[in-house]
Amino acid sequence: MSLTFHWFLPTNGDSRHVVGGGHGTPATAFGRNRQPTVAYLSQIARAAEDLGFVGVLTPTGAWCEDAWLTTAMVSRHTERLKFLVAFRPGFVSPTLAAQMASTFQRQTGGRLLLNVVTGGESHEQRAYGDFLDKDARYRRTGEFLQIVRDLWEGKTVDLSGEHLQVEDARLARVPDPVPEVYFGGSSPIAGEIAARHVDVYLTWGEPPAQVAEKIAWVRGLAAKEGRTVRFGIRLHVITRDTAEQAWTEAHKLLDGFDPDTVKSVQAGLARSESEGQRRMLALHGGNREDLEIHPNLWAGIGLVRGGAGTALVGSHDEVAERIKEYHALGIDEFVLSGYPHLEEAYWFGEGVLPRLAAQGLWQHPFAPTSTPAAQVPFTS
Repeated sequence: MSLTFHWFLPTNGDSRHVVGGGHGTPATAFGRNRQPTVAYLSQIARAAEDLGFVGVLTPTGAWCEDAWLTTAMVSRHTERLKFLVAFRPGFVSPTLAAQMASTFQRQTGGRLLLNVVTGGESHEQRAYGDFLDKDARYRRTGEFLQIVRDLWEGKTVDLSGEHLQVEDARLARVPDPVPEVYFGGSSPIAGEIAARHVDVYLTWGEPPAQVAEKIAWVRGLAAKEGRTVRFGIRLHVITRDTAEQAWTEAHKLLDGFDPDTVKSVQAGLARSESEGQRRMLALHGGNREDLEIHPNLWAGIGLVRGGAGTALVGSHDEVAERIKEYHALGIDEFVLSGYPHLEEAYWFGEGVLPRLAAQGLWQHPFAPTSTPAAQVPFTS
C-alpha cells in the first residue's frame, strides 16, 4: 500500500517565519507577508499536485479565510488535487452540508475530503452563535454525521436528536464518490465519535509512543462498533540535504519568535478546552530549551501556533526514516506543512518522496508508472 501525503493551504497567510493562529489565538503579523490570495494559494496547490500530494488541508476558524469558498475557487486552477476542507458541524445544518459536499463533488470531479472539526474553544464558538459546551458539541457532531452519511446513501432521514432535528430530509443528487471523513480529537467522547462515523482518524504529531497509544485506543473502539478506521498524522516539516542545514532553518525560525508573542500565545492556549491542545503544550511547556522531543521531532512550532505544533526536522533520509517509524505504528496518511508552504513543498517533494518511492513505500498518485519526483537523483 502506497503512503498518502497531503499538503496544507495557508489561508491565514504565509511567510518565511511561523504564522501563528488557531485554537482561539489570532494569526501573527507574519501572516501578512504573503497574503492568502487565490493566486498564491493556487501556486501552492499546483505545486502540491505536481509533486504527488493527494490533497491539501484547508483550516477553519475566525483566524483564516473560509475553507469552502477558498477551495472552490482554487479547485478551478488544479486538475486532480483533492481538498481536505475543514468545517465545523455547528455552523451549518446537516442537510445543507450534505448538499454542499454533493455539489462540490460534482463540480470538481470527486475531489472533496472533509475534515470535521468539532471546535475546542467555547469563546470562539460563541462568536459564531454556538453556546454548547465541549461534550455537547461532540454529541451534536455524532448526530450531524449520522444524518449526513444517511443522506449521502440516498436515504430519507427523520431524526429528532438531543441537538439536531430533521424531517423528511433527502438529497436530489447524492455525491459520487461519497467524500471520506477525517476527524481528530483526544478526549474520550471524541474517540467514540471517531469509532462510529469517520474514515480517517487524525492525530497531531506526538512522539511515536503516544501515537501508538492513540491508534490502539481508537482501533479498539472501532472494533467494538464493527468498523475499521485508517490513521493519519498532522506534522510540519523542515527537510534539507543535510541535517545541519535543516536544524539551521529550525533555529532561524526559533530566533524569530518574539518572547512577548510566545508568552501571549502560550497564555491564550493554556485556556484551551482541547485535550489535543493540552497534549501539544505539554511537549514543550512554553520553554525554548530541549525542543527535540524525539529524534528529528521538534516542538518549537507550538510556541507560537495553536493546533499542530511539531515538525519533522532533519536530512531527507532522516525525515524518511521518521515517516517509516510512524507508518510502522499504523499511520498511512501524512498531512504536512512548512514555512513558506510553496518552497517547503518542493523540499519535501523532491527530497523525501523519492527516497520513499525507492523503498516501495510511495508512488506518485497521478503518474503511477513514472514520477518526476522519483527520478530526482539523491545520495544515500
